[in-house]
Amino acid sequence: MSVKTPYDIIIRPVLTEKAVKLNEKENKLVFEVAMDANKIEIKKAVEEIFGVKVKEVRTMIVKPKQKRVGFGKPGYTKKWKKAIVRIESEEPINIAELI
Repeated sequence: MSVKTPYDIIIRPVLTEKAVKLNEKENKLVFEVAMDANKIEIKKAVEEIFGVKVKEVRTMIVKPKQKRVGFGKPGYTKKWKKAIVRIESEEPINIAELI
């Protein structure tokens, strides 16, 4: 079994309108994380990468959606895991500056 680094756990930030509003209003950051990562690993990875104190972690599996590929053939988007991380900071964190 290999040791996972924080960069193996946190794949990328999710920058949607809803994620930006969560960051501004509730100090929450949204990330795509590794499918086999648990909440404790996600918390440690975020604290190590961004240097912030994590208050809470919520995770969910985003199910694949059916899309059309090519000439109307059915295809699917990928299945991925999302983590919503609440930060103890008072002011919102600009995720674009941290990347």
